[in-house]
Amino acid sequence: MGVPRGTMKMNYDIIVVGAGHAGCEAAAAAANLGSKVLLITMSMDNIAEMSCNPAIGGVAKGQIVREIDAIGGYMGKVADNSMIQFRMLNRSKGPAMWSPRSQNDRRQFSIEWTTILESIDNIDFVEDTVNSLIIEHNTVIGIKTKIGKEVYAKAVILSNGTFLNGKIHIGEISFSGGRIGERNSTGISEQLLEYGFEVARLKTGTPVRIDGRTIDYSLLTEQEGDFEGGHFSFDGINSTIEQKSCYIAYTSPEVHNILKEGFDKSPLFKGRIKGVGPRYCPSIEDKLNRFAGKDRHQLFIEPVGRNTIEIYLNGFSSSLPEEIQYKAIRKIEGFANAKFIKPGYAIEYDYFQPTQLQKTLETKIINNLYFAGQINGTTGYEEAAAQGLMAGINAHLKINAKEPFVLLRSEAYIGVLIDDLITKGVDEPYRMFTSRAEHRILLRQDNADLRLTPKSYLMGLASEKKYNRVIEKQNNIRLLTSYLENNSVSPIDINNYLDSINSGIITEKTKINKIVLRPGTHITDISRYNKPLEQFITDNNIDNETIEQAEINIKYDGYLNKEKLMADRLNSLYNIPLKTTLDYFKMTSLSYESREKLSKIKPTSIGQASRIPGVSPSDIAALMIILGL
Repeated sequence: MGVPRGTMKMNYDIIVVGAGHAGCEAAAAAANLGSKVLLITMSMDNIAEMSCNPAIGGVAKGQIVREIDAIGGYMGKVADNSMIQFRMLNRSKGPAMWSPRSQNDRRQFSIEWTTILESIDNIDFVEDTVNSLIIEHNTVIGIKTKIGKEVYAKAVILSNGTFLNGKIHIGEISFSGGRIGERNSTGISEQLLEYGFEVARLKTGTPVRIDGRTIDYSLLTEQEGDFEGGHFSFDGINSTIEQKSCYIAYTSPEVHNILKEGFDKSPLFKGRIKGVGPRYCPSIEDKLNRFAGKDRHQLFIEPVGRNTIEIYLNGFSSSLPEEIQYKAIRKIEGFANAKFIKPGYAIEYDYFQPTQLQKTLETKIINNLYFAGQINGTTGYEEAAAQGLMAGINAHLKINAKEPFVLLRSEAYIGVLIDDLITKGVDEPYRMFTSRAEHRILLRQDNADLRLTPKSYLMGLASEKKYNRVIEKQNNIRLLTSYLENNSVSPIDINNYLDSINSGIITEKTKINKIVLRPGTHITDISRYNKPLEQFITDNNIDNETIEQAEINIKYDGYLNKEKLMADRLNSLYNIPLKTTLDYFKMTSLSYESREKLSKIKPTSIGQASRIPGVSPSDIAALMIILGL
């Protein structure tokens, strides 16, 4: 419900500023834990807006979405309920690389999130702009809005996205805005700068939106979704949907030459854009500059909804003049008659170096002030949502004098994300990749619920129903694994199957788990040739996800045990605490760079100290000797 405007003094447990992907998860988590939350947004019509591509998940990002769901967040459910296509990426690789991805109906995604938030009694809404914080004795106690309203709270979470001093660029035209057609937010950066915060600029961009009726799809390569569908949420949302196809197109030397005609008016090349852009999702003009030897670049044609003509041209982000974008796109095969709905543009915005945060995402300078999302220098809906979830949880826990909820790098991609941010900082928009997670074989998308739901349940967020489902899954995995280890299959039953997949036939009864260990074999296929196994699965109501989990555990048992042992050894060392009051400059046996970096970051553990850029292994060894460890 809305908050009545007037002179009355309003008090909340937590105020969340911004209703993007971070803000939505933060508000929901804190409210579900029992805090009274105020969510302030510039527009109730743009809650959880998919500002860029209409998709959720992807490589490493899909793992994060499943972790969010396992903890008790909502991004996975919202994605499932607004899905128009599902694909499991990297199926040809090992299970550590499998990554779910969906195309989504942009409008429905926002509606689903709005419906969820409005159903949570502990959340109130205000449509306004926050332009300053109320701070006393280095502790935030509230906010002031553009229209002069003062609202007080025990904690404040800033999740402002690209709106802090946002500036949009299209060719030689530039103007203030958080997204095209929406105003920016001013005042907060300037205020926090005075308190000693390090503020800098980043850049992101978005491609043109095209009228799908003007595209000749017969000239493009169709990209269908997975035949069997799929889902993000572990709550078993039905994903048997009518899927819409995406398509693939390519640029050409002719397209590139046209684009280069606009380089002299490019804000990127002429220095009008000061912020650093994303390395792994560059604009089309940046691609031409950085990969000058390539004569074509792949483009993905993505529908932004089930019942709209609007098409998102993924891979063609640009801040070149609109007429150059238009001229170039019409030379792409299939786009000769293309009409624009919206041109591509770049946007610059303020962010705060995340090394200024504690592991709970509370700032080190101002007590009870939390940052989440692009304000921390990240890019991507999923990274933002994960930070919002953790900020909301930890803000609630702190104001209730409870222990923080922190995930280790060996426990979750979310743990890797936050540790990277607060330890290494960013000098370009941060995006999650599987390569960033050294324990990725343990952090798979299929086992996120097993890893994280019990932790969340103990902390008080995951429901008992969700927890009991995980316990049932664990028991069924053990049950099925035990059956496979203790029962055999005969040659007459299984050899036709083994021969069909070019696997050597057996000459005597063999334990089923030994067959599962073979490359190319699958438990569901084996069960079709072994009636007792098929009956066992049916009688015990063992679902496909449980079967897949048991199969992965069997096939990768050696690797998993080795990785767990390594993670435990590293954690036992890396979790050795460090006082944040240590005077590193007095430790002259450390390199000067190391002393400088350690003094700035103030790591809370040996492990965090070891990951700070500029702190060498010899510095860590010397530090441990100094501290008598």
